[in-house]
Amino acid sequence: MTAEAPLPDVGAKDRVLVITRLFDAPRALVFKVWTAPEHLARWWAPQGFELIETRIDVRAGGAWLRRMRSPEGSVHVKRGVYREVVAPERLVFTYADEEDGALGPETLVTVSFAEEGTQTRLTLRQELFTTVALRDGHGFGWGSALERFAAYLETAGD
Repeated sequence: MTAEAPLPDVGAKDRVLVITRLFDAPRALVFKVWTAPEHLARWWAPQGFELIETRIDVRAGGAWLRRMRSPEGSVHVKRGVYREVVAPERLVFTYADEEDGALGPETLVTVSFAEEGTQTRLTLRQELFTTVALRDGHGFGWGSALERFAAYLETAGD
């Protein structure tokens, strides 16, 4: 992992990632697909990545771990701890990269699930990144994983 020096002129708002998506599925199903291990194993990695291990304990204080292989063959490990679980409304968890057993900078992720008729608005907020480059990299990763999530969600209710 290459360490990036924080930019001195980066304000707090530049260190926050917010992604909002509307899914054509009920909130209970969207929450279930986001939190059940058998569902996470089908989508929780960027497109082209292979998810090789998923551990998840969805409760306040419970840990999660995701190990994935990139198309180039490198293994990436992400881990964190749930701070808040309010089914089916909100998840709050820490998020950090791990390399050779050492954790990188920790961010906080809040995922909100809001009913909008028969649809669900998912809002993901991740903060505070140490650099804009890290924020943008996570934006790409989450965006790609959410594409997989949307495709899988279409079949998950069957």
